[in-house]
Amino acid sequence: MAGPLRGIRVVELQGRGPGPFGAMVLADLGAEVLRVARLEDIATGDDESATERNLSGHRRIDLLARGRHVVAIDLKQHDGVQAVLGLIDRADVLIEPFRPGVAERLGIGPEVCLERNPRLVYTRITGWGQTGPYAATPGHDLNYLALSGALDPLRPRGQAPAPPLNLVGDFGGGGMLLAVGVLGALVERSVSGQGQVIDAAMVDGAALLTTMFHGMRAEGLWSDDYGSNVLDLGSPFYNVYETADSRYVTIACGEPKFYAELVRILGLEEDLLEQQADPATWPEGRARLAAVFRAKTRDEWCELLEGTDTCFAPVLGLWEAPEHPHNRSRQTFIGVDGVVQPAPAPRFSRTPTTLRSIDGSTEETSDFLAGWGCSREEINALGRADGRSNP
Repeated sequence: MAGPLRGIRVVELQGRGPGPFGAMVLADLGAEVLRVARLEDIATGDDESATERNLSGHRRIDLLARGRHVVAIDLKQHDGVQAVLGLIDRADVLIEPFRPGVAERLGIGPEVCLERNPRLVYTRITGWGQTGPYAATPGHDLNYLALSGALDPLRPRGQAPAPPLNLVGDFGGGGMLLAVGVLGALVERSVSGQGQVIDAAMVDGAALLTTMFHGMRAEGLWSDDYGSNVLDLGSPFYNVYETADSRYVTIACGEPKFYAELVRILGLEEDLLEQQADPATWPEGRARLAAVFRAKTRDEWCELLEGTDTCFAPVLGLWEAPEHPHNRSRQTFIGVDGVVQPAPAPRFSRTPTTLRSIDGSTEETSDFLAGWGCSREEINALGRADGRSNP
């Protein structure tokens, strides 16, 4: 294994969305991540790491489970709890995804775990956080975006907000901030020698991502009349335009020199440049650029504008992005086990990352556990993700 987190041991209690994404990031960076799946989930077919067939008959491929080993434990049984505690004793990091109070009721709360392992970074990932009026209520990505203020600006003028999939809540404000918190706590531990508890809440993380816009609003540079700002498709020079073949391209030339280059190449009148700082002229400017971009196909615009100083890029589908020359050159996407997927990021000059198997249910789990210092008896007590005992 390689990567800057080589030698860091992580126990991931299986959850959904942000926990698996954060654990994937840590595994991508070289950490040894052991996922603890619940036996009851496997019995009901709700195990997200299992490579089972779904209703359409296709093999389940859970890329968020890549790079780790999986064991199955019944946390409702005393022996199961003791087995998890034995793993936590050997870990640097624990990822706990339950609602507030659940881990304590199971007997694996922070007080118990940190008493046994004072160096443990106990990471709690929830939607609403460990405290507050909403803390005990269920929710999902869309709810956290809504309460954080991040959802409301994501709307075309006169339309309802359009959520950006679950990228901002689950992954950006959740899993990514979880990973950042873990890294920060590990750095601090190298000085103090002590672990601590991280309260990672998606509503907090989503709110954090809006920091710049709160600053712009305080300066009077952001209007609550959505669709009238530079970054919400209000301006002609920072927008998405439809092409002749019903595809799309993006223009993001906020700097006057880049906008001037676009206007020159498109053969438009220079009055657009003079109007760039006047929002009252933007609707007319958008209409003029929209008419021009509808005259050519997306690929024709790529031939004309790629490589120019116009801040241009085509809108690519998930199926197209891996084949774009820039992404191919950088190997932004790679194939593992026959599945194309994003490569680990960022990149390190001295401790490069590697991407291991996409399927967490590996046959080498017993060797992996032995490397953690687990005895043969302990290994045999841990079930594999397919419900069988480890070999």
